[in-house]
Amino acid sequence: MAGMKTFVTSAAAALISTVLLRAEAAGYDPLKVREGEVVSKTFEVKDAPRDRVLPIRVYLPEATGPAPVILFSHGLGGSRDNNPYLGNHWAKRGYAVVFVQHPGSDESVWKDVAQPDRMAAMRGAASAKNLILRVKDIPVVIDTLTAWNSEEGNPLKGRLDLKHIGMSGHSFGAVTTQSVAGQTFPGGSVSFSEPRLTAAVMFSPSPPKLGDPGEAFGSIRIPCLLMTGTLDTSPIGNTGAEDRLKVFPHLTQAPAWQVVFDKATHMSFGERDLRGNSESGNRYHTPILALTTAFWDAGLKGDAGAKDWLSGDGAKAALAAGDRWELNERARAGR
Repeated sequence: MAGMKTFVTSAAAALISTVLLRAEAAGYDPLKVREGEVVSKTFEVKDAPRDRVLPIRVYLPEATGPAPVILFSHGLGGSRDNNPYLGNHWAKRGYAVVFVQHPGSDESVWKDVAQPDRMAAMRGAASAKNLILRVKDIPVVIDTLTAWNSEEGNPLKGRLDLKHIGMSGHSFGAVTTQSVAGQTFPGGSVSFSEPRLTAAVMFSPSPPKLGDPGEAFGSIRIPCLLMTGTLDTSPIGNTGAEDRLKVFPHLTQAPAWQVVFDKATHMSFGERDLRGNSESGNRYHTPILALTTAFWDAGLKGDAGAKDWLSGDGAKAALAAGDRWELNERARAGR
């Protein structure tokens, strides 16, 4: 893909070629990007009432008009610099992509900790307290982006279409996404729903630790795309690959799509493995980009071709043998 430094295996190259040819034949191509530079800028969002500073990285498309916004929440121990393959591609497709860093559950948890103690530090950071901090970060970021979008001299002035906001995240970031998308917590009385969100993508979603999943997820109303893998087991939190599948069936009030990648692990959605080695050539990145882009185009831009591609043969063609693609009734009905 233009503008991305990617090394692929022959199998991945063949998959890319197949997806491109079939997409082109269908008239909609979620992998096609315009030549041009993606601008990446870093900022700090200051939340004075909570005495909290949130580092963010914003990827901006080349066009200077207002672009739909996609927020991304990193996993435990991550940062605003994770997953640039997503930021670059989505921006090249015309989105302003905002990667939010969450102090307390970001890279600071492990960076200055001795190797033998890192896992314990990570487990300690995977707490309800940090989840609450995270979900309260999102409306603060949206409020700040709204202010900056009309602030003279701000590099983001006039660049953001804040009537169309997508939310996404991986692992702890997926739980963050689920929460602001409308998931409720035991008893149904606690909700962190953010009404300004239009659509959501969860990479490695998780069921609630307590309570009924049907009650927890039945309150989500916005379109959702879930991504997981047959080996998507987290080393922290005792969440197995089978647990990841306990979210999709309970999204009964929202149009929902789900892909289960064959042999994909918890780290397949990022760009590094558990030891920090580069995941360049990751065969899952191409279908991830294709499916998420079509989902955003349909949900944030109202692109009818993207919607047809997502719910028809286009999405299936993006997948390899062994991958599983599912739509719920509301997705099929176009609701």
